[in-house]
Amino acid sequence: MRYSVEQKEAILKKMLPPHNKSIKALAKEVGVSEATLYNWRAQARSQGRLLPEADRTPEGWSAKNKLAAIIETAAMNEAELAEFCRQRGLYPEQIKAWKAACENATEWEHASAQHTSRAVREEQKRIKQLESELKRKTEALAEAAALLVLRKKAQAIWGGNEDA
Repeated sequence: MRYSVEQKEAILKKMLPPHNKSIKALAKEVGVSEATLYNWRAQARSQGRLLPEADRTPEGWSAKNKLAAIIETAAMNEAELAEFCRQRGLYPEQIKAWKAACENATEWEHASAQHTSRAVREEQKRIKQLESELKRKTEALAEAAALLVLRKKAQAIWGGNEDA
């Protein structure tokens, strides 16, 4: 069965505040299958529209939807933000909290990257020191082996003490 764009929009609006209807309840109410409603919601999301997921409260929104809301409201003044929030059943404080969480996440990532690069530099320095020590010890071992060979040759030629 084909539905007009207006019918789809009217049904999708019922998923938003203030109605916040679940897909199951909406399917019973309007007589459209749940699968069709899931498809419509997925299509609307792919077009960048903010629609709730399984949890109809704004706190249950996916990170992608929260980020989309932050981006959409970034250039808004307080009146526009308030209108946006009323239409979607949000509070401006939620948008601010989501924005702060995003900023903290990127700051944490930056701090983590700095810590990791510092640790890598320290490990590279330690590796260089160990390689230098290994080279020194290898050279000392080679010198000791050469002296032993010379000693044995000298004993063989001059017939020196075997126990020494």
